[in-house]
Amino acid sequence: MRKIPRLTDTTLRDGDHAINHSYTPEMVRAIVKDLDDAGVSVIEVSHGSGLKGSCIQQGFSVHAEFDLISAAVETAKQAKIASLFVPGIGTSKELREAVEIGIDMIRIAVHCTEADVTEQYFRMAKELGIEAVGFLMMSHTQPANVLVEQAKLMEAYGADCVYVVDSAGAMVQTAVREKVSALKDALSIEVGFHGHNNLGLAIGNTITALEAGANQIDGTLRGLGAGAGNAPTEVLVAVLNKMGIDTGINLSILMDTAEEVIAPLIHSPIVIDRDNLSSGYAGVYNSFLLHVRKAAEKFGVGASEIMEELGKRQAIAGQEDWIIDVAVKLAEKKV
Repeated sequence: MRKIPRLTDTTLRDGDHAINHSYTPEMVRAIVKDLDDAGVSVIEVSHGSGLKGSCIQQGFSVHAEFDLISAAVETAKQAKIASLFVPGIGTSKELREAVEIGIDMIRIAVHCTEADVTEQYFRMAKELGIEAVGFLMMSHTQPANVLVEQAKLMEAYGADCVYVVDSAGAMVQTAVREKVSALKDALSIEVGFHGHNNLGLAIGNTITALEAGANQIDGTLRGLGAGAGNAPTEVLVAVLNKMGIDTGINLSILMDTAEEVIAPLIHSPIVIDRDNLSSGYAGVYNSFLLHVRKAAEKFGVGASEIMEELGKRQAIAGQEDWIIDVAVKLAEKKV
C-alpha cells in the first residue's frame, strides 16, 4: 500500500454554496456522524465563504454559523472539525469564538498573492493551540515561483500545511503537477490540493497532486460545492482504493450518505453546464456563479458573457460588486 493522504471533507463548507447556505443543525449532525463513522479525518464546517461569511455580499445563512459548528463539534468522536477563515470577511473575534466552541483546525484562505495578510491569524491559531492550514486561492492565476514565495510566508507564520487551491476549476494536470511539486520542493511542511470540477478534472487533478507529493486532499460528498462542484469524496476514496492506497475510510457509508442524505438536498443537478464551463475556462471564482446567474437574469444578458468579462478583469474573491457592473455594461451594449 502507498502512503495514505489525509482527506478533508468540506461538504459542510464548500457545499454550503450549492444549497444557498441552508444547512440546519440537524443536517450537520447527520452528515458529521456518517463522515465520522466512515473514518474521515477532517470535516470542515462554516459558511461557504468562511467564518462571518453570512452577509449581503456573500449570501445569508438560514441558521447561525456557530450553531452549525457547535453541532459538528458535539457529534464528531474521532474526526477533527475545521473551519474556513478569510481575512477581511472574518476577524480575530470569530476565530477565537470558533476555537472556544471546539474546532481543531482553521484553514486560512487568501488570494494566492496576499499571504502577507495572514500572519496575525496563523500566529493566533498557534497561540490558541489549533492546527493552521494555508489556502492559496485562485492558484491558477500565478506561476509556481509566486506560489512558492507566498507559501513560504505562510510557513514562516506557523502554517502546518499549505494548499494549492483551484478555486475556479481552471487548472489542468500539467499545472497541478508543476505547482504542487514546486511547493513540495520548497517547504518543510505538508502540501495540500483542493480542486473543482469545471473542466471535469477534479478527480484527475487530485490524483495528479498526490503523485506530485501532496499530503492532504479535499472532497465533498456527491461533489456538492460551488460551481461545478468538487472532487466527490466517495469517488476519491473508490479511486484511491483501486490504486492500492488504503485510506481506512468506509466507502459503503460514504456512498450511502451521498445518495440518501446529500442528493435530496441538491436543488439543481451539479453538472458541467455552459455557465460552469465558461467559469472554469475564464478562470472565475466558483462562488461567483449564483450571483452571476441572478445578474444575468435581471439585466437580460448571458451568464457566460459576464464570466468572460470577469475573467478578462481577473476578478478575485471580494470583488463580487463587479458582477453587477459587468452585467449593466453588457446590457447597455445591447440597447
